[in-house]
Amino acid sequence: MLVTKQPIFKRFWYPVLPINLLTDGNPQQFTLLGEKIVIWRDAQGNPAAVKNRCCHRSAELSLGKVTDGCIQCPYHGWRFDRMGNCTHVPQLQAGMISPSYKVSAYGCTERYGYVWVCMGEPLCDIPNIPEATDANYRLIPEFYETWKCAGLRVMENEFDTAHPTFVHTTTFGSEEHPTPDRMELQESEWGIEFWSTLGVTNPQLQQENLKLATNKTVRTMHMTWYMPFTAQLRIGYPNGLVHIVVNTAVPIDDSSSQIVQFCLRNDTEADTKAESVISFDRAVTLEDKAILETTDFDVPLDISKEQHMMTDKPGILMRRKFLALLRAYGEVEQTHSS
Repeated sequence: MLVTKQPIFKRFWYPVLPINLLTDGNPQQFTLLGEKIVIWRDAQGNPAAVKNRCCHRSAELSLGKVTDGCIQCPYHGWRFDRMGNCTHVPQLQAGMISPSYKVSAYGCTERYGYVWVCMGEPLCDIPNIPEATDANYRLIPEFYETWKCAGLRVMENEFDTAHPTFVHTTTFGSEEHPTPDRMELQESEWGIEFWSTLGVTNPQLQQENLKLATNKTVRTMHMTWYMPFTAQLRIGYPNGLVHIVVNTAVPIDDSSSQIVQFCLRNDTEADTKAESVISFDRAVTLEDKAILETTDFDVPLDISKEQHMMTDKPGILMRRKFLALLRAYGEVEQTHSS
């Protein structure tokens, strides 16, 4: 499946940028589903996003500046508001601006410390994560980087409980537990719920992070997949600690994803320093990245195109839900061979 060839993906929300990168008067650019967009703060301080092409002579608006809450083109000074309307043309007198002077505007809002963008009429809301507003939890931004792989591969990997033994050899994988002790799967309208229990190891850093003086423990996991490319992994430990990882593979194009990850924990900085939490999770994701970047980004939704095993059930259901979504909106899966 080639995401840029499937219009339906423009109707989902994606966290494209950490909000702290969006300073006043400083526009940022991002490529979402193969299309360049520019993001800035409007006069009210809210994030705004439009296509990164001026309708006059196609200059990139991200090279301009923010003036009176509008993005100003660096070429001839035309200004556009958050709705894409041209509000000022220096070369014209007031009242002479044509309503056709307009650029494509997108849904844009802030949530969980990130700018979220939707390029069409949203099919569903931004994932609801109650712990993000729970005073008993702290939110720790972790990673924001580009991976050369498909978002669906990342999502399947998050729910794959058979790979830790072989991929996460320096972090938590256990040779004694190549398969989980429990797997329970439930489908929802816009995703899936997955419960699993897996025996894992604890290197020294993780023992300190978890306050568990043992090199072996059990992860009780509740995973939620939000279509199309957001996964929430809630990990419970025997001492009551809860570590929640939220990971989104934002589709830059068919072969690249911007990995946006943050975590939530029911402890404090005095208990475990954020840098230590990030350090361990970083090591885990780098092990995943090394493998995922070798996979084919054109993931087939037809499950007969690849082989499967028992622990692949979540990924199989993801592919089936994507296929059903395409069919429901009159689309056909686009691949290299299409």
